[in-house]
Amino acid sequence: MTFEHATWSARAVGGMVLTCLLVSCAGASLPRSTPEAQGISSSAILSFVESADRDIDSLHSFMLVRHGHVVAEGWWAPYNAESPHMLYSLSKSFTSTAVGLAIAEGKLSLDDEVLKFFPEDAPANPSDNLRSMRVHDLLRMSTGHQTEPPLGGDQPWTQAFLAHPVPFKPGTHFLYNTPATYMLSAIVQKVTGETVLDYLTPRLFQPLGIRKPTWETSPQGISCGGYGLSVRTEDIASFGQLYLQKGKWQGKQLVPAAWIEAATSRQTSNGSSPDSDWDQGYGYQFWRCRHGLYRGDGAFGQYCIVMPEQDAVVAITSGVRDMQAVMNLVWDKLLPAMKPSSLAADDAVRHKLETTLKSLTLRPQEGFGSPAKASGKRYLFPANDRKLEAVCLEGDGANGPVTLVARLNGVEQRIVCGRGSWQKGRLTWGRLAWGELPEQPVAASGAWTANDTFTAKLCFYETPYIITVRLKFSGQELRWDAESNVSFGSTKDPQLIGRAE
Repeated sequence: MTFEHATWSARAVGGMVLTCLLVSCAGASLPRSTPEAQGISSSAILSFVESADRDIDSLHSFMLVRHGHVVAEGWWAPYNAESPHMLYSLSKSFTSTAVGLAIAEGKLSLDDEVLKFFPEDAPANPSDNLRSMRVHDLLRMSTGHQTEPPLGGDQPWTQAFLAHPVPFKPGTHFLYNTPATYMLSAIVQKVTGETVLDYLTPRLFQPLGIRKPTWETSPQGISCGGYGLSVRTEDIASFGQLYLQKGKWQGKQLVPAAWIEAATSRQTSNGSSPDSDWDQGYGYQFWRCRHGLYRGDGAFGQYCIVMPEQDAVVAITSGVRDMQAVMNLVWDKLLPAMKPSSLAADDAVRHKLETTLKSLTLRPQEGFGSPAKASGKRYLFPANDRKLEAVCLEGDGANGPVTLVARLNGVEQRIVCGRGSWQKGRLTWGRLAWGELPEQPVAASGAWTANDTFTAKLCFYETPYIITVRLKFSGQELRWDAESNVSFGSTKDPQLIGRAE
């Protein structure tokens, strides 16, 4: 039975580093339990966490759900349970859900032609391949494009998508294509009159207890679809649990089970390597994984991994360059530890696990240099793309934190850098080598790493980004270098040179 037949039948018949492990949290939507009660050993989870902390740079959060119960949860400070985290392409799986709900409500179908929704944006003479592109092709990343359509500038994004060449017959060529997901978002907005964010709020976000989700929009006011959603770690886990439960939540069918089945099944081939979790097939904005699992994921390590046979969900946020390494650790440490029945209590190891999870932290900046005689001096910079105009350090760091005072684009920013710790504040960082970082929460740590160099780590803890800034003083000169942990392009900004005024 097809998805649309199935849905028609259904309509016809009717704080700190860690919020305390194993204790119900404020606003939590999932019950808590001990690992052993749900058939997984504390020692296996401990091994996973210790390996992640030691070998992967760096996870930001981790939550394991087994048989519907959270059995382990941890945040690497300054990341925390209540702060949302940027999901990047994990957003796509939520957009897919919006499409499934709109189809179930009879507002569109998988076989609808894409051009049907945007006659005002269609090229004058659409190619046969563009004419034949359907919603189904957008969902499974088989639009027929050879390259991703470039979106941006003054041209409406839907128009730019439709103007891009379609050299292959849709349905015959897999290309991971974020603009295709944007088109799905635009289609949902066309047929419902609401952004995907607003459309999903009463149908998905509110029932799951997802509070204050945010979603970036295009200049045309359309949710970006393929990226831009920010929610908490537990929200990711709840979304995965909903899919694990075939769309049912607290006795109510929120998403049709037939859609869940279709979206998470292999809809197209995308490679042949048996060792890659990117070559196991693609569904409707979900990746198939090895071991019969599936996931939504986003750049730099945002994961919602669903394990149907094990009745488990793993939610992870991070800022990593090697996303496969994170999944390998899940397969190696957690997957084989899941047993079919409960295990005997192991209080000693469980206590160690709890202690470890409560003490997780990203490593603050350490240093053993003697402070240079730079405190209070103001250094001015010539005009530059970063729009960095002036820098001053307040305090020498010997007896307390150093405050980095930077004038960026005409606005003075004061960044208190904790000494061997993270100090929270807010910061507008602006332009980087790879884009803009607007005002948002930040945690900073800084130290003199050499007698002439002050190094600060700036952790934007609602994103994957940690920026390391090095200030090297030499007489009347200051050399400024900034580098990000992850990036879609260069991680380094060009060096800037300032002089004392």
